[in-house]
Amino acid sequence: MSEYSFLLAIAVVFIFGSMSPGPSFILVAKTAVSRPLNEGIGISIGLALGAVFFTILAILGLYALFEAVPFLYALFKILGGLYLLYLAYQILKHSNEPLEMNMKLEKNSKGFLKALVFGFLTQISNPKTAIILGSIFAALLPKTMPEYGEILLCLLAFTIDAFWYCIVVFLLSTKKSQKVYLRFKKYIDRVAGSLLAVLGLKLAID
Repeated sequence: MSEYSFLLAIAVVFIFGSMSPGPSFILVAKTAVSRPLNEGIGISIGLALGAVFFTILAILGLYALFEAVPFLYALFKILGGLYLLYLAYQILKHSNEPLEMNMKLEKNSKGFLKALVFGFLTQISNPKTAIILGSIFAALLPKTMPEYGEILLCLLAFTIDAFWYCIVVFLLSTKKSQKVYLRFKKYIDRVAGSLLAVLGLKLAID
C-alpha cells in the first residue's frame, strides 16, 4: 500500500485548493442561499466533474503542452476570463430584482442537470486549475504510476470537490441564511458580481 502513499499528499493539497476563495466558491455560496437545494448540489457535482476533467488533462500532460505552446494557455485564459465576466454581468444585471423565496425560486430554477452543466462550465473556464494540477502532479506523483493510480486520482479530485461544496450548500441553504440573503440580496449580488469581474479580468490579462 505504500506505493499509493502519494495520494495522501495530493489529497491535502486538493483540500486546501478547494477551500480557497475563488469563482467556484462564490458560485456555490450564491446558489446555496438563493436557489433550491438540488440546484446547489448540481452545481457542486458539476464543479467536481470539472476538477476530474482537469485532472485527466493534467495526467495526460496539459501542463507540458502549455509550457511548449504558450499561445494555448493565453487563449484558455482569455476565454475563461470572458466567461467569468459574462457571469459577473448576469449577476450585476439582476442584482436589484426582488426575489420571493417561496415562488420565484422554483419558477426560475435551472434544475439539477442544468445546474450540473453550469457548474462544470464554470470550473473548466479557469485554466489555472489545470496548471495548478499539472504542477502538483509534477511534484508529487511517483516516477511510475501504480495500477489504477489514474482512476484513484480522478476519484480523489471528484470526492474532495463534491464533498466540500455540498457542505457549503447545506450550511448556507437554511431558512435563516435565506432570510439574511433576501435582506441583503442587492449588496451581496453586487459584491459577488464585482469579485467575479475582477477575477475574470485578472485571469484574462495576467
